[in-house]
Amino acid sequence: MAQLTQTSPTTTPRTPGPRFHRAWVIAVVAGAAIVTAGAFTTVPGLLMTPLHDDFSWDRGQIALAASVNMVLFGLTAPFAAALMDRVGTRRVVVGALLLVTTGALLTSVMTRPWQLVAYWGVLIGLGSGCLTMTFAASVTGSWIDKRRGLVTGALSSSSHLGQLLFLPLIAWAVDHYGWQPPVVTLAFVALAVTALVFLLLRDHPADVGAKPYGATEFVPKPAPASGAARRTLKVLFSAARTGPFWLLAGMFIICGASTNGIMWSNWAPAAHDHGMRVTAAASMLSLIGVFSALGAVFSGWLTDRFDPRRLLTTYFAIRALTLLVLPMVFSSTVTPTMIVFVVVYGLVDVATVPPVIALTRRCYGEDGPIVFGWTNSAHQLGAGASAFLGATARDLFGTYDVVWTTLSAVCLVAALMAVVVRIPRTA
Repeated sequence: MAQLTQTSPTTTPRTPGPRFHRAWVIAVVAGAAIVTAGAFTTVPGLLMTPLHDDFSWDRGQIALAASVNMVLFGLTAPFAAALMDRVGTRRVVVGALLLVTTGALLTSVMTRPWQLVAYWGVLIGLGSGCLTMTFAASVTGSWIDKRRGLVTGALSSSSHLGQLLFLPLIAWAVDHYGWQPPVVTLAFVALAVTALVFLLLRDHPADVGAKPYGATEFVPKPAPASGAARRTLKVLFSAARTGPFWLLAGMFIICGASTNGIMWSNWAPAAHDHGMRVTAAASMLSLIGVFSALGAVFSGWLTDRFDPRRLLTTYFAIRALTLLVLPMVFSSTVTPTMIVFVVVYGLVDVATVPPVIALTRRCYGEDGPIVFGWTNSAHQLGAGASAFLGATARDLFGTYDVVWTTLSAVCLVAALMAVVVRIPRTA
């Protein structure tokens, strides 16, 4: 009987293939981290009025923290992409989420404007900057070979999914309990996601003996890249000598100014100017996040099938039209025309990301994620400028109408810029 139960040392164990690929677990965990970071990006707009009332701080002082956050959010991204190549994605993401958690907890006990800039602007800006669409590009580049555009679109939409999940709850909590309890709650959500990332996220398919999803051959894990900061700057200087980089960066400056830069910090005050309650305004912004998520996924699907340049031209032209009519659809209540604006604007909000990621990969090859990180930095520079200048324009003119008109005009410029991007023939 003993012989019957022994396993021959020469027998090869049968290893049935998994029903689903490990890449989907990685995508879900990465999406959770991006969702969490996205939840923090819209909070300053909801805190502007409560902080002004509680501390008598100027709106410009509060908007400055949001601007610093957006600028660092963008500048951190390319260095984070290179750092992930050096020390691993999981370590960088865990560290980033801990920074976000620390910044939120310190914000809840602040008493001075400079503390808001330091905690929310610097700490959360640096942490969330590691969890951007550049992070999404790095994950899909390592784990996904087939349907990469679709997965990139889904991960890109995760930031706006954070609005859908958290924004209405935060607005309700701010109305009923003040601004501090929601901030502390978000900090503990970030801490919980940190644990999830530590347990489940892996740097490369080779770490678990798997192929990238859709790949026909096993891909060995690359050796850690040395000189992360040096490589990031080297890629920037190399890309800056090419025309496509400046066109893509210019488009993304306009993209940032006309989306999160103006909306996340100034949407609620603009709606308040028309008599809309903060909860209704937050619900509309959350609904924009819903359709942004849908638009990003659909755009990823389109990017796998059509010329990314034509898609960008279409998206920017539609955005220009929606911003032009926005002053005419604002009111004290939610109207059918406001719903139409939210749906159409939302669908093209994040839709620009998959085409730009695809263009950076085609133009710059394996340096594509880092180049995209630099274009995303331009996006956040535009966003930071728009957040501050939008609030300043409101103080100067007493209305946001001039802001919407100006942004509409520059979106038309971006639509024309997309047409002239040249893709190398070898791409």
